[in-house]
Amino acid sequence: MLSVINSDVANMRSVLNTLQRLAIPAQVVSTAAEVAQAERLILPGVGAFGAGMAGLRARGLIEPIREQAARGVPILGICLGMQLLFERSAESIDQGEAEGLGLLPGQIVRFPAFADKALKVPHIGWNQLTHQGDSALLANVPNGGYAYFVHSYYAETTPDTIIACTDYGLAFPAVVGQRNVFGAQFHPEKSQGVGLRLLLNFNAMTF
Repeated sequence: MLSVINSDVANMRSVLNTLQRLAIPAQVVSTAAEVAQAERLILPGVGAFGAGMAGLRARGLIEPIREQAARGVPILGICLGMQLLFERSAESIDQGEAEGLGLLPGQIVRFPAFADKALKVPHIGWNQLTHQGDSALLANVPNGGYAYFVHSYYAETTPDTIIACTDYGLAFPAVVGQRNVFGAQFHPEKSQGVGLRLLLNFNAMTF
């Protein structure tokens, strides 16, 4: 059973609909007790980093998520959910909500103002994935396959954390992971074959 975390800033319906389409049993979890009992977790999210962390804090979910990661429970963050896995973000530092879950090393920063006016921020639309080494999470996902992105911020992290990157004025991490904690900056539930395969792979991974 996959457990999808409700943080009040999540696009849960589209994720749940996609999991149903893939015949992957899934449920929404909203409490610390439910997160603590989960066998596999997805943390979706849209919007601002500060609101995402505030939603997790209000529900008392921050420590249960950290404890599950330490136990080896597989965790997948999607879009904002991926960014929340990192140590901090520049997005909400003025709101006192810069600290993330700290499950992956690094920080979240904003895209610069590109000299090429065709490169708008936020980055919205289809873009290609370039694999960085091997990972079971991207098994049968083609190198150069397209995924759907909507974001203004990206992760700065260590090379060994990057599973795939994407070029948008600069190379940024599109898929990340260490041990049992993974993240996708794009939306798998909106990325057709590439996204469906990633979700199937995550559901099948063992540790």
